[in-house]
Amino acid sequence: MKKQFNRMRQLANQTVGRAEKTEVLSEDLLQVEKRLELVKQVSHSTHKKLTACLQGQQGVDVDKKSKKLPLTTLAQCMVEGAAVLGDESLLGKMLKLSGETQEKLAQELIVFELTIEKDVIEPLCDLAEVEIPNIQKQRKHLAKLVLDMDSARTRYYQSNKSSGLSSNLQPTGAKADHLREEMEEAANRMEICRDQLSADMYNFMAKEIDYASYFQTLIEVQAEYHRKSLELLQSVLPQIKAHQETWVEKPCYGKPLEEHLALSGRDIAFPIEACVTMLLECGMQEEGLFRIAPSASKLKKLKASLDCGVLDVQEFSTDPHAIAGALKSYLRELPEPLMTFELYNDWIQASNIQDQEKRLQALLGACEKLPCANNNNFKYLIKFLSKLTEYQDVNKMTPGNIAIVLGPNLLWTHDEGNITEMMTTVSLQIVGIIEPIIQHADWFFPGEIEFNVTGNYGSPVHTNHNANYSLMPSPDMDQVDRRQNDQSRRPLSVATDNMMLEFYKKDGYESNQLNVCT
Repeated sequence: MKKQFNRMRQLANQTVGRAEKTEVLSEDLLQVEKRLELVKQVSHSTHKKLTACLQGQQGVDVDKKSKKLPLTTLAQCMVEGAAVLGDESLLGKMLKLSGETQEKLAQELIVFELTIEKDVIEPLCDLAEVEIPNIQKQRKHLAKLVLDMDSARTRYYQSNKSSGLSSNLQPTGAKADHLREEMEEAANRMEICRDQLSADMYNFMAKEIDYASYFQTLIEVQAEYHRKSLELLQSVLPQIKAHQETWVEKPCYGKPLEEHLALSGRDIAFPIEACVTMLLECGMQEEGLFRIAPSASKLKKLKASLDCGVLDVQEFSTDPHAIAGALKSYLRELPEPLMTFELYNDWIQASNIQDQEKRLQALLGACEKLPCANNNNFKYLIKFLSKLTEYQDVNKMTPGNIAIVLGPNLLWTHDEGNITEMMTTVSLQIVGIIEPIIQHADWFFPGEIEFNVTGNYGSPVHTNHNANYSLMPSPDMDQVDRRQNDQSRRPLSVATDNMMLEFYKKDGYESNQLNVCT
C-alpha cells in the first residue's frame, strides 16, 4: 500500500513538473513500442475480416463444419431435386452432376478453411491477442518499476537534504541505509525488467519476416484451393456439355441453321418441315396466306411448341395463318438469312441484270453457291411456294405477292434500317430475286420433292378460317382509315408487308399481281 502511494505521488510530481521522469528505453525501442500498437491493430482487423470470410463454423470438427457449409446444403438440394425429376430428363441429369460437383467443391473448401484457420488465422490471433499484448503488459510493468525507482531515489535524496549533507556525502544511519537499499533494489528490478522487455522487442522486430509469411501462406493456400477447384470443374464440364449435346430436345428458333440440323440429325429444319407439311394439308386454299395476321397468343403457342419439338398437328392444323406466321418467324429469327450474308451481293447483282435469261442464269449461279444445308432448305421452301401459287386464284398469293411478304425474311443485310428504309430499291431487288425463282422453281430445282420427310404429320380436313381473322388493310385504303385499323394483333413483319405492298403498287411494280386479300 505504501509502495503504491509513493508511486502515485511520484507520478503526480512528474506530471506537474516537480520531478524528473527517467527514460530507460533507447530511441530505437521507443519506435518499436509505437510499431507494436500499429501491428496489433492491423493484425486484429485482418484476423476479424479473414474469419468473416470463412463459410464454415470456426473451431468445430470436420463433420459439423461440413453440415453447416452452404455448398453442402446446395449439393444436397441439387441431388434431391435430381431424384425428383429423374435421370431421364436433362434437368435431372444436370442437377445430379452439379450436386455431386458441389459436394466435392465443399470438401475442397473444408480442407482450405481448416488450413487457413491453422496456418493463418490462429497465428494472427496469437500475434494480436497474446504476443503483442504480453510485450505491452511488460512495458507497463517497466513503467511502474521506473516510477518505483524514481520514487525511491527522490526519498533518498530528500533524506540527504534534510540531514544537511552535501550531495557528495552519503547519509548514515539505519534510515539512510534502508532508503539506499530500497533505491538500489528498485533500480535492480527495473534493469531486469528493461532487459527482458528489450529482448522481447528486438525479438519481435526480428520475427517480422515470420509474421509476413502468414500472408504468403494465405495466398499459397488460396492458390492451391482454386487450382484444385478449377481442375474439378474442368473435369466435369465435358460431361455436362456431352449431356447438352446429346439431348435431342433443343430450341430451334433463333439458332443457326447448321447447328440445329447437326443437333437434330435432320436435313430440313424442323419448323420448316412441320409448317410446310401442315400447310400442304390444310392451308393451300387459305386466302392471304403469309399475309393475314394470326392470333398473337396462338402464334406464340405454336412457336413454343415447335421450339421444344412437341407438336399437336390436329390442334394447329385448324389455324393455317398461325402456321404460316410461325414459318415466317423462324426464317426471320435465323441469325443469318437462309440465302446468307456472304451471297447478298451476288443476289443483288443478279437482280440488276436486265436480260431475263442472263438474270436467271446469275440467280442459278448464286443458288449453287449456297452451303449444302441452306441449299436443301431453300430448295424445299421454294418448291412449296411454287406449289402454293398453283392455288393463286383462290388464295390470291401470286409469285410476286409471296416474294413481297417472304422476301425480307429470306435475305437481308448486316445493317438493317427502319421500316421506311426497307421500302427502298433494295427491298424491290429482293422481291425481284424471289419472284423469278418461285416462277421457275422446277428449272432452278428439277425433280419432285418429298415434303413430309419424317412422315410425322397427318392430313386434317381443310376448312376456311378467313372469317376468324381481320384482313390486312387494303393498299387503296386512305390514311385515316388505315390508322384506325387495329394492328395491335399483327407482328411487325405483317404491318411491314402492307406498307411494302402499297409502296410497290405506287411504284408500278406488277400492279396486275396485287390482287391480295381484297
